[in-house]
Amino acid sequence: MKLSSLVFAGTLLLAHTTANAAGEELANNSGCLACHSIDTQLIGPAYKDVAAKYRDEAGAAELLAEKVKSGGSGTWGNMPMPPNAHVKDEDIRAIVAWILSL
Repeated sequence: MKLSSLVFAGTLLLAHTTANAAGEELANNSGCLACHSIDTQLIGPAYKDVAAKYRDEAGAAELLAEKVKSGGSGTWGNMPMPPNAHVKDEDIRAIVAWILSL
């Protein structure tokens, strides 16, 4: 029983790590890292700051996915974020999940 629990926990950890790597790769390939970084504010906020701001907010993933898709301004200052309609919805969800995991 203990061995199967360890295997299950390891599988979950591997799946989480793989999903996070995929989210980061999608962010890089979609052009997100031209304006954002993980730790430092560039043109847009650092992703760790975004994660901290929305971590305990119900519906944060859906809200952020909509902001990524449609663009917006005002939350982090005057610089608007352009819409990212060219990015597939499933990719946006993966990117947002990665951001919120930071």
